[in-house]
Amino acid sequence: MQMEEHERDQFEAASAKIDQVLERVEALPVLPREAEDILSISSRERRRWLRDGRLKSIGTRTVKMRGRARKVTFHIFDPREVEDALDRDLPTLWREEDALEVAENRRRGAGKAARTRSSGAPQVVPVGTKRGHNETGNGLNGWDAFDKDGLLRDP
Repeated sequence: MQMEEHERDQFEAASAKIDQVLERVEALPVLPREAEDILSISSRERRRWLRDGRLKSIGTRTVKMRGRARKVTFHIFDPREVEDALDRDLPTLWREEDALEVAENRRRGAGKAARTRSSGAPQVVPVGTKRGHNETGNGLNGWDAFDKDGLLRDP
């Protein structure tokens, strides 16, 4: 069965209209929640990567949401950038880089703590300890320097 001439004209007009709408939809910016869903990332990762410049923003939008007193401003993303990040599996690469950075920071912090302990610098007593502000435990303030040198001994 073939279409009649007037049906074919209607079909072509509808098809052209659908093509136009699809072209406009492809150019719409991607909202933060949509970017998170597309890339399978958390909002924390999105904010960190946006701050680092790995995930590029094309601008911000400010909207007043119903039921809220304030306006909300958020970044929007280029759909082609999001698609490119998804195609190249950049979130996995960025997670690996972040894990290496965290490991390096921990190693550096542990080394710094070890140097501080070995240099003989006064130790910082946590707030919740039994001794509180008096490290020697003898009820006198300011004697911790003598105690550190071993001049104060318990009988």
